[in-house]
Amino acid sequence: MNDAESRLREALEDIVDGVNVKRAKHELLHDGRDLTTLFLEVLSEQGYLPVTVGAVQVEPGERVPAFLLVGTTAFFGWVFWEQFTSWKIRKLWGSVIKNARGDWDIQIPEARATTIYANASLKLEMDIDHPPAF
Repeated sequence: MNDAESRLREALEDIVDGVNVKRAKHELLHDGRDLTTLFLEVLSEQGYLPVTVGAVQVEPGERVPAFLLVGTTAFFGWVFWEQFTSWKIRKLWGSVIKNARGDWDIQIPEARATTIYANASLKLEMDIDHPPAF
């Protein structure tokens, strides 16, 4: 691997790890080159597996980091349980990017068959009554 390849891989690792860069929306193009395949390799190396939201093992009060790939764009978000009332909750993937109303700009419910790349070993606790802005 040459020096340019190493730097590209390091940059993608930073995105996956959330180091030196905010994980949000990332275009996987560099000088006209599609880096999607390399990004998928890095995700796999970092323990991110292709799954559906429904398959992610997460309990209410927990969240799991995950990426959604749409074409050559990677979106970061979390799989978690959103609580509406003490008895009404739903499991979803929500992007860290918010819309004008302050809600998750992209949402994937657990019943949808969309593939995301999640790392359940990086599961974190969260306050289900007051979810963070992520």
